[in-house]
Amino acid sequence: MAIPEARPDTTLRLERKLAAPPERVFAAWTTPEALIRWFGPGDQYTCTVLAMDVRPGGEYRFQMRHSGGNAHEVFGTYREVQPPSRLSFTWAWAANPERGVTDVTVELHAEGAGTRLLLTHERFPNTEVRDAHAAGWTPGLDKMVAMFAPALPRA
Repeated sequence: MAIPEARPDTTLRLERKLAAPPERVFAAWTTPEALIRWFGPGDQYTCTVLAMDVRPGGEYRFQMRHSGGNAHEVFGTYREVQPPSRLSFTWAWAANPERGVTDVTVELHAEGAGTRLLLTHERFPNTEVRDAHAAGWTPGLDKMVAMFAPALPRA
């Protein structure tokens, strides 16, 4: 299968502001204990890290299991690992090879005491697949924001 070109209409870009320094946010992407707390398309999913070798050329494999029982595995290879500012990796679905191999880049920029996260996921075969991934990344990134949110004072 040919790898689609990166095109503006099939590129997903998401941005979040997190109340944590880039080092902690980078660790949320690169340590299994932190990643399982936020990764997945919503609270009805749990994530299991099956493999995570965070270095250029290293591989990862994550399983997302729905509370109803179905499971989805995503896997890929780390291309760039530049703590604490940049991480890029390939992305492929074990059960959906027709979706091809896509590319994910995470950029972390310090802003005051926090971090601005920019996620770019590109090379989707069409806008429908891009939109399906947006529906998955959005609640996961929102969980990450909540994970770093300051605790509210008790009344």
